[in-house]
Amino acid sequence: MEAFYYLVFGALSAVVLGIELSKTTKDRINTSPAFNSFKNNYLVVYSLMMAGDWLQGPYVYFLYTTYGFGKGDIGQLFIAGFGSSMLFGTIVGSLADKQGRRRACVTYCITYILSCITKHSPQYRILMIGRILGGIATSLLFSSFESWLVAEHNKRGFEQQWLSLTFSKAIFLGNGLVAILSGLFGNLLVDTFQLGPVAPFDAAACFLAIGMAIIMSSWSENYGDPSENKDLLAQFRGAAVAIASDEKIALLGAIQSLFEGSMYTFFLVPPPKEKAEGISFSSCLQILGFCTFEACVGIFWPSIMKMRSQYIPEEARSTIMNFFRIPLNIFVCIVLYNVSY
Repeated sequence: MEAFYYLVFGALSAVVLGIELSKTTKDRINTSPAFNSFKNNYLVVYSLMMAGDWLQGPYVYFLYTTYGFGKGDIGQLFIAGFGSSMLFGTIVGSLADKQGRRRACVTYCITYILSCITKHSPQYRILMIGRILGGIATSLLFSSFESWLVAEHNKRGFEQQWLSLTFSKAIFLGNGLVAILSGLFGNLLVDTFQLGPVAPFDAAACFLAIGMAIIMSSWSENYGDPSENKDLLAQFRGAAVAIASDEKIALLGAIQSLFEGSMYTFFLVPPPKEKAEGISFSSCLQILGFCTFEACVGIFWPSIMKMRSQYIPEEARSTIMNFFRIPLNIFVCIVLYNVSY
């Protein structure tokens, strides 16, 4: 079965390579050297940030079981992570509009590095703190970087259509190639080099530190609403009014929450242990369904990013994007609670 998976992966990789090589000059968007430099800088940082996230994913549950925790305790840790993202992450992420998106990106790096450090402790309380920090970091990852990119892109006067090019490359690298390489690298650290289940978290912290250094040395600060007379509650009210008054923004939030909710359920709910009859046929259908699902995910992310850049007002971009994640986190917490108990 493993050979079959490798065969499918190789075939899909060949298809992607063929599509890329078949592009002609007419298919490619002509851009400026200044934009290419800006885009490449962002892609390097975004790839490092996603590497820091992808390296941890496959080993979180495994690490908790290694420390001897049961299904219920592990479920509580995961619920704490998503609950933290919903409560604290929304507040911290929303501050990016007022305090600065670059500063929020640096905060993401620091918070996630601290979360990685807590994985060295087998104490439940320390691991719970790590999950809370990780939840805050997740909110910053999926709002602050995109908000900084859109604002900086517009500030530098680049054409609007070039933004979709950056988004598509970011998804291909950060959510595609980097995810694959992170999985292989994590397996190399744990299984080949026998460095233990904490090794991927240490590697993630290193990638995050490198990315933070690049941000601090090459990114300029930008804001949504830097006015001094607007407190956080007023910012929340403004974001809520923007969502309620514009149907397109409300629909964007609903689409994002529903799609990501189904995606997290797909990955978090364990599959049935019983083997189905006709294993070869059912396995082929399963991998076909999985590839179809992943293709939809690949189409969804650059599309939703492009639409958010068009319809969400700049002065409250991070706040609104974090509002979108509130129903998502509530839904995932409910699913995890029912699975755990």
